[in-house]
Amino acid sequence: MYGWIWRHLPGNAWVKALISLVLVLAVVYVLFQYVFPWAEPLLPFNDVTVNGQ
Repeated sequence: MYGWIWRHLPGNAWVKALISLVLVLAVVYVLFQYVFPWAEPLLPFNDVTVNGQ
């Protein structure tokens, strides 16, 4: 998959690396701004089984 993306990006190696970095940063931004907040209530992180004393 990464090879396919690399071959289809325009420019030389430096331009491809810069575009790849921008794409990775965009994916991380979308994950932290939209996907993780949406999924957080669905995850069982607050379901603890330890009883307090």
